[in-house]
Amino acid sequence: MQVFFYEAFEEEAQRLSHYLPAQLKAGFTQKTIQEYSDQHAPPPAPIISVRTQSEIPESWSQKLTGIITRSTGFDHIKAYWKKCGREVPSGYLPLYCSRAVAEQAMLLWMALLRKLPRQKEQFHAFNRNGLTGQEALGKTLVVVGVGNIGREVVRIGEGLGMKVYGVDIVKKHPEVTYLPIDEAMQQADIIVCSMNLTPENRGYFSRQRFESAPQGTLFINISRGETSPSATLLELLDEGRLGGVGIDVYNEENNLAVALRGGTAEIGKEAQATLALARRPDVICTPHNSFNTIEALERKSAQSIEQLIHFNKHGAFQWPVS
Repeated sequence: MQVFFYEAFEEEAQRLSHYLPAQLKAGFTQKTIQEYSDQHAPPPAPIISVRTQSEIPESWSQKLTGIITRSTGFDHIKAYWKKCGREVPSGYLPLYCSRAVAEQAMLLWMALLRKLPRQKEQFHAFNRNGLTGQEALGKTLVVVGVGNIGREVVRIGEGLGMKVYGVDIVKKHPEVTYLPIDEAMQQADIIVCSMNLTPENRGYFSRQRFESAPQGTLFINISRGETSPSATLLELLDEGRLGGVGIDVYNEENNLAVALRGGTAEIGKEAQATLALARRPDVICTPHNSFNTIEALERKSAQSIEQLIHFNKHGAFQWPVS
């Protein structure tokens, strides 16, 4: 076996197999490494492919020739390099899901504006009390992190007739109106986090950060949960500082996901806060699924195999983690 794919749900495994050349033998599981493998056993193949929830054993670092992460972010790969002391050749997929993730951000803020969870609940009594929502037209959208995904979020917001501001250290899109974070937060009706994760921006959306935002601001996170701890979001909702939260990514997500899939009773405080968020009618939680459209799945599968073929031919990935 030349490559083993972890975290490959059914439809993804089918599409990866479709693009895989006959001469390359591969294995697949929808489980993470920690759910599937004995941590003391050797890797099942010299090249492994993961998403963001697998914990790669340190002992594998000297046995692996390559790692492909099927994600647009690669903070988890760099963290693995640091932990094991070796920069295992690694590749990622920067281009496959920008539109898909941006549309999920829109889905979340529109559903919160129109109180969709409450509408679904109150259908059974055909009760409209408390369901008066808001329109997106004219609202101020702040996009924090204007990379490939953030640029698509800006484009969608502008298409809905919203006033859109970007926040980023690197201002690479001249057509975007950028503001400093504090100035942007003061005007925000809706904040979308589309930042990549770095050691510097863990906990970026802190209680102090939200103090400058108007009461009732909506917060959407479709990038990395470590930037917005669930316990903080829960407190801000309880106090009315935030009017609603839509999240597809979670702090300590690898532990949360494994616990939920396995029905584990004992979970940490952050996971407990996430579950408390999910029970609220002013919160929408989705299972890190923003990337998952038919179109993006096709691109991801094709590009993953393209990475694999390129690495086998040239000894380097087409889109390397740097």
